[in-house]
Amino acid sequence: MLSAIYPSLRDKQVVVTGGASGIGATFVSAFAAQGAKVTFLDILASEGHALADALSHSPHPPVYVQTDLTNIDALTQALEGVGTVDVLINNAANDDRHRLEDITPQFWEERIAVNLRHFLFCAKAVVPGMKAKGGGAILNMGSISWHLGLSDLVLYETAKAGIEGMTRALARDLGPYGIRVTSIVPGNVSTPRQTKWYSPEAEGEIVAQQCMKSRLMPEHVAALALFLASDDACMCTGHEYWIDAGWR
Repeated sequence: MLSAIYPSLRDKQVVVTGGASGIGATFVSAFAAQGAKVTFLDILASEGHALADALSHSPHPPVYVQTDLTNIDALTQALEGVGTVDVLINNAANDDRHRLEDITPQFWEERIAVNLRHFLFCAKAVVPGMKAKGGGAILNMGSISWHLGLSDLVLYETAKAGIEGMTRALARDLGPYGIRVTSIVPGNVSTPRQTKWYSPEAEGEIVAQQCMKSRLMPEHVAALALFLASDDACMCTGHEYWIDAGWR
């Protein structure tokens, strides 16, 4: 259960990409519980509508917008429809496993579009409004995977490494306008999707390597995101913030 309340998040306009499922859905729920006005973008229509219905009792019911984040024109149009954004959470990604020998130029373009490109174009779309308002927060979701050098994820890890570089570059460029840019680096988070890649035995091996001997849950990651998005983190920018239970 999340316990901290951040008054500075109330009524803030928050956008979450990939918010229909997994960690993204927990972000949507957590920010809605803070009284924020949440819009979430995702290509998964049934999951998106179901989440919006489930959270319809929120102070500001979250708004789901079906969006293909790899279509930059559609993405830009969706963000224009939101208006001025106070908090952007670049979360959407795809960690499907792949082998080097199976990578084609087309697959490269598709994976980079899914895992990296839209982060930049989402930021580009919301920055003018943030500048006009005098500040904002952009949170980019990274990954422990490239720090560990996990197998069969070369394009995903390439993108996630790029996200940390992008975070630092944007923080430098946007800091003078009061816009903070940070990256969250989660460890292995227990989500339904992760059961596709890890057996209970493999999950147990990960927990054994962690300092904290419990599974990392989406709610833990959301708690960090709430802090970084709030005014309490007003001097946090340009860095990665780890939440991995001490795995690495």
